[in-house]
Amino acid sequence: MINTLLIANRGEIACRIMRSCRDLGIRTVAVYSTADAHSRHVREADEAVWIGEANPTESYLNHGKLISAALRVGAQAIHPGYGFVAENGDFARACTEAGLIFIGPTAEMMAAMGNKQAAKAIAKAAAVPTVPGYGGADQSDEAFTAAAETIGYPLLVKAADGGGGKGMRLVHTAADLPPALATARREAQQAFGSAELLLERAILRPRHIEIQLLGDQYGHLIHLGERDCSLQRRHQKVVEESPAVGISADLRARLGAAAVAVGKAVGYHSAGTVEFLLDEAGHFYFLEMNTRIQVEHPVTEMVTGLDLVAWQIRIAEGERLTIAQDDVTLRGHAIEVRLYAENPAHDFLPVTGTILRWQEPSPSTGVRVESGLLPRDEITIHYDPLIAKLVAHGPDRATAVRRLRRALQETHLLGLVNNQFFLHHVLGHAAFGVGDVHTAFLAEHFSGWQHPTGDVTLALITATLAQYAAQTAAPSGGHWRNSPNRPLRFRYANQPEVWLTPKTTQVLKTCAVSLVDGQTAQVLQTCAVSWGEDGWLVVDGWRQQVVWAQDGADWWVQTAASLHQLHAESLLPEPQATAEAGGSLRAPMPGVVTAVLVAVGEAVVAGQPLIKLEAMKMEHTIRSAADGVVEAIFYGQGEQVEAAVQLLRVGAGSP
Repeated sequence: MINTLLIANRGEIACRIMRSCRDLGIRTVAVYSTADAHSRHVREADEAVWIGEANPTESYLNHGKLISAALRVGAQAIHPGYGFVAENGDFARACTEAGLIFIGPTAEMMAAMGNKQAAKAIAKAAAVPTVPGYGGADQSDEAFTAAAETIGYPLLVKAADGGGGKGMRLVHTAADLPPALATARREAQQAFGSAELLLERAILRPRHIEIQLLGDQYGHLIHLGERDCSLQRRHQKVVEESPAVGISADLRARLGAAAVAVGKAVGYHSAGTVEFLLDEAGHFYFLEMNTRIQVEHPVTEMVTGLDLVAWQIRIAEGERLTIAQDDVTLRGHAIEVRLYAENPAHDFLPVTGTILRWQEPSPSTGVRVESGLLPRDEITIHYDPLIAKLVAHGPDRATAVRRLRRALQETHLLGLVNNQFFLHHVLGHAAFGVGDVHTAFLAEHFSGWQHPTGDVTLALITATLAQYAAQTAAPSGGHWRNSPNRPLRFRYANQPEVWLTPKTTQVLKTCAVSLVDGQTAQVLQTCAVSWGEDGWLVVDGWRQQVVWAQDGADWWVQTAASLHQLHAESLLPEPQATAEAGGSLRAPMPGVVTAVLVAVGEAVVAGQPLIKLEAMKMEHTIRSAADGVVEAIFYGQGEQVEAAVQLLRVGAGSP
């Protein structure tokens, strides 16, 4: 029996595992890095052990520290969650050798399915269709080029020992293959410790369908239906649902049988997932197997009524699975969205920052939140940008979608740019509403998406009143001036400034607000504003909910339509910015330089890649803005950089 379990993970999945452990009566032990010392998963655990600095290699990926922590607290088992050591056979073996129960499959099962090429061979032997490709021992560019001619373009370059879209590149022509191989090798080595690659024929516009498996240690293996995970960016999932729209009972049965055949080929036990690509003709192909709990497992739990984490633990304890295949019934529909710290309007670039305000949606029927967040948490470059998940269930898909959209509207996440309103728009798209989904869906329908600004006036009024209230309480602070008819200046594109008139009352219950053209001082609009209870504002009789948070001169205001980032500008004369040499390029966020692609004195052209920067498990390319010559390079491969630092300088001229 397991009485104490150590969770070798962090964030929302650590909190999720704790919930099942509490239901089973098991004490939980959290581990944490220096960056996570005050995190929610640390607070919710019965005990917690510090295991190192923020860099995962010094903490969450350090096998010795994880096992030592488990032995120190007297734990009988370790649950790895997903990511980090979850699919590391060496770690699973080390746990067993230390006398600890690893919650998951054996090291041998992981080894069999961990390499994509080896897994494809197992699937083929089990008579499961696979995508044509190449993954031979010869990993030279020449071998890949020759294989590509046989496979045909377009094709995918993929990391053989990983997933999550890392080390994956879509290649359309032979000329694009060598640079794609170089980038994929670099990403694969950084993410998985192996630069081994494979090629696969690219199936354009497929659906990504996965089958959840659950099996005990006595050969009883069943499937729990399918999940549709087709909505992706950078080959990483954003929206998942179960059951998949348009999947017939016959196709579901064939997919399930194929997944079970793959699992039985390696004697699989615990929870696991077999992933398939489904083409437009209805043919499916084995993609890979994930030998762990999936991020999207809650949608399966909500349609089956099963606790997958609890079953993982019970199976690891040696319990027999008491569920037969005929007992599995999918009830209703469930959809999950992933809240990411990223900017959908800028190629989903990950962002860092402080969570100034976090509020989960109010409890309601069919809605579930998986979160590891607390207010003032810091989102850093060290970990994945996934910060929470919202899941909704309903008797049908339309109800589940409606409940999930409302839950998104009720969620307050302020302090950094995120994808909350992007997700709300995706769920409301007509094509999504009828289930016309595929892996290119976001690229086709949302490539030019921008943050909505329709009610920015409400945000400006909110920030102005809140700043005025703060100034009234503490006259020495803020950006206010003594003259009450002077405006607070908030910078937001070309929006007007906001003025509070002299009629404003000290208690700020009611006032008149004027919107003024900042250039001509012309009054554009005057509003009667009533300040209600926390979170409500009445403008000319229209009562709306708004929430806000302040960090110095930066204000975040969430309205019904969008999250607005405003900047309060001083009314003093603005200092003139120092001119900077043209062509300098700066880091868009903190990260690590993974490659310098040019040398000082080298001539470059507009759009040419100059430096590769890795941040939050993703690689970003810094490109030249114009033709010129590299005059200076300030950072080398492997060096850590802060946001906005100058990486190199490109000037006009010739070498």
